[in-house]
Amino acid sequence: MNKYRIHSARLQTWDYGSQGLYFITICTKNRENYFGEIVPVKTQNIAFLQTDRNIAQTQNIASLQPTLIGLITQKNWEEIHAHFPFVELDEFIVMPNHLHGILFFNKPYSGEWNVNKFGPQSKNLGSVVRGYKASVKTYAVTNQIAFVWQPRFHDHIIRSQEELNRIRQYIINNLLNWQKDKDNPEGLMM
Repeated sequence: MNKYRIHSARLQTWDYGSQGLYFITICTKNRENYFGEIVPVKTQNIAFLQTDRNIAQTQNIASLQPTLIGLITQKNWEEIHAHFPFVELDEFIVMPNHLHGILFFNKPYSGEWNVNKFGPQSKNLGSVVRGYKASVKTYAVTNQIAFVWQPRFHDHIIRSQEELNRIRQYIINNLLNWQKDKDNPEGLMM
């Protein structure tokens, strides 16, 4: 009994349907690069230094060249609010083999606290992520696209403005940090 059950990674005392900010990471199975590839792009940026002069600097930046399933992954993420009106999207990024995003559950205070539990769930973080992952997988199956999600997802409850700002910056910089990412199988050098 319960011999093969995997223990939940969720915080057992937290109500995952309550108002709050959640940082989510969802990965593809075996970290396969289903969503596209990172390509370097050269661009000219103007840096305003502490002097009176404007100095042009060339910086290396990168972007995701998405596959069809990568485009659907982004499109469906952007449509979460249409299916779950209490969820507002914040910063997010689709990478070759994972997605990072911040979800804001904007629910009026109900006065009722439901701790994390095993079993049927609705209108909570698990049901939102499950619905999102199912929508991408359904598209892949319908269109005969090879694609598999990792079975679970990672979440982090954001508890302060400083933490929110740090996570937003992490998401924004994710493309630039791909070359040193442990999940980058090519070790892409930009």
